[in-house]
Parts: sequence; structure tokens; C-alpha cells
Amino acid sequence: MTSTTALTRSHAGDTTLNSLGFAKSPAQTRVVVAMSGGVDSSVVAAMLCREGYDVIGVTLQLYDHGAALAKKGACCAGQDIHDARRVAERMGFPHYVLDYENKFRESVIDEFADAYLSGATPVPCIRCNERVKFRDLLQTARDLDADCMATGHYIQRKDGTQRAELHMAADANRDQSYFLFSTTQEQLDFLRFPLGHLQSKADTRALAAEYGLSVADKPDSQDICFVPNGDYASVIEKLRPGAADPGEIVDMDGNVLGQHRGVIHYTIGQRRGLGIGGLGDPLYVVRLEPETRRVVVGPKSALATTIVPVTEVNWLGDGSLEGEIACMVRIRSTRPPRPAILRPTGAGRAEVELLTAEEGVSPGQACVFYAPDSTRVLGGGWITLRRRKAA
Repeated sequence: MTSTTALTRSHAGDTTLNSLGFAKSPAQTRVVVAMSGGVDSSVVAAMLCREGYDVIGVTLQLYDHGAALAKKGACCAGQDIHDARRVAERMGFPHYVLDYENKFRESVIDEFADAYLSGATPVPCIRCNERVKFRDLLQTARDLDADCMATGHYIQRKDGTQRAELHMAADANRDQSYFLFSTTQEQLDFLRFPLGHLQSKADTRALAAEYGLSVADKPDSQDICFVPNGDYASVIEKLRPGAADPGEIVDMDGNVLGQHRGVIHYTIGQRRGLGIGGLGDPLYVVRLEPETRRVVVGPKSALATTIVPVTEVNWLGDGSLEGEIACMVRIRSTRPPRPAILRPTGAGRAEVELLTAEEGVSPGQACVFYAPDSTRVLGGGWITLRRRKAA
């Protein structure tokens, strides 16, 4: 398969726009491509270079090389930096590596550790996009006099009647809209996502093969790049010594059922590995109380909730966020959007009422808003403590 043509006609029919939406030739359009070293961003860079754009590749070194080299499926360190450089050399565009280790630790890793210690279940990939890639790197792109910055994310940017709009990817299995809800309108105006319209990851790999890229068959990266083998607890203990203090496992009435080896080892909705079997009906983690070092368990029904308070709301819809808004919401990246009512409750805050109760709504996760009748992303916020359970 081949990429889209570099020049198109505007809606008015009297202006020729290139494939990135600018009224000038690709050669006159500078694009900074955020290159992680994976197949997706490599294809974006190669595609734009093939179309004749003035491409500059930038890779961020986010954490220690040694840890990355020892971990398969990492990104933005070690072998991946080398892979990004090889793609740039093959396609003939400049490539730079920026040391963002300190920024990444301050903006992402430290908050990840503190959120876990507070009993939340954080999503560091969203913070990385928000605070590193779409803030600091985007500013670097502007400093390089780029017209826009392109990434390999599977999401679509479309020109709406009033402004640029964020939409889910054409391939629902690859859609990354949950992780990009905090993209601001200003950032969206500057960003481009050339892979969002592709129907499958196979299309991306076919393009990589067409361009002769060595990463065509490279495995996908893991979601949390700095957590070796998915062992969150060991990372938290290393960052915050003494974090894994033991405590009590109690039922919802406060009765002690057993002991645990540290609140950081548990998440809302967890059933297995509690070490309190033989008590009849299955029990689930329904609440974490780090202040008292308690893990509260209860029946599955106790996990159900219809009211989800959110904070740090980012609104991408037309007009201001006011009144009641019927929408679809996603409360975890692995779950489909569900019907809900969105109500603003103050500056940067809102309440989401789910029309059908959901289980395992966890503080620290994102709640992402979607238009009820289209693929448009309306924004989202961070889930805070639940206030009311379903009857």
C-alpha cells in the first residue's frame, strides 16, 4: 500500500493544501517527527520524507539506557534510539536525541510513585504525552521553526466547522484516544497524526516494508516503559524506600481478615492474590487506605458505581463546558465507551453519571468523554475518590 498524496484541494476548491493542511509545498513545510524508535513513528517519518517534507526526527532519552537494554518492548532509550537513528540515516533526514531524563522523572515518574502511595492507580503514559511529548517536545519543535509536529499515535485530527477536532482512530483495536484526552486545543492545532486513518497495524508494517525500514517487524512497545516486567511494586519501593509497609486486610465493617505486604501491591477490583481464601463468597479490593495501611475488601457488588467525580478536566468540545451534556465515556483504556451524563461542578471539575453502573472505577485513572453520535473526543479528566455507589 502507499501513503496519501502530498497535495489536496481545500473545501473551497481554490487553495491547494499539502497533506498536512498547509497552503505550501511539502518542501517548504518543516515537520518535527517525535520518533520513539518503534515502527509507528518510524513510518510517519519515512512517509513524510518520501512525500517531500522537510523532516527533522527527534528522539527523547527518557530513562536509563541500562535498564532499557535489559527490558524487551521498552521505548525511548537504548536500542530504540539506535533504531530511530538508523531510520533517519536511511531516509536522509536529520535526527537529534534530547536528554529528557530529569524532566521525565520530575513530570512523570515521581508522580507515578506518589500516586501509587496515595492509593490511586495512575496512568503515566497520559502524563508523558501531556507533560513531556506534547509540552516540552512540542516547544522544541516550535523552536526549530517547524510548522507542525507529527507522531505515530493512532488517533485522528480532523478539521471541524469551528476548530480542529480529535477523533478516535479508524482501527478501534489500535485507538489511543484514551491516552491523549489531555491534549489541549492549542496543541491539537500544531499536531498531526498521519497513521490515524489506517485500518490496521498490518497497514503500518506494510508501509515500513515498502520504505525498507529495519523496524518493519519490530515488536510493539509496552505501555509503561520504565516498569521492568510490569512489576510496579518493585519500582515504587526503589523510588520510595519503605513504601511497602505491611498492614491489615479488613472487610467493609472494619473486621480484620488478614495481613498484607504493602498497599502498593493492590489495585481496586483485584480478587486474586489477597491471601484470604476460604471465607465463602469471593472478595475484591474495593478501597485502599494508605494512611492507615488498610486494604478494604468486599463483595463484587460493592465495586459498582454510577457517579464518577473527575478533576483537571480538559474540554475539547465546541463552546464552553456547561449544563448537562449527554456523552459516551471510557473509564479504563480496555473498556468500551458507555452512555453517561456530564455535569461541570466547578473550575476544572465535573461529575460523570453513568447510565449503567460500572465496576472497579479507580482513582488515578482517566475518564474520557466522547460524542454520542460520532468518533469525536470531547476531552476528559482524572477520576478522584468515588462519592456514591450504585444501589
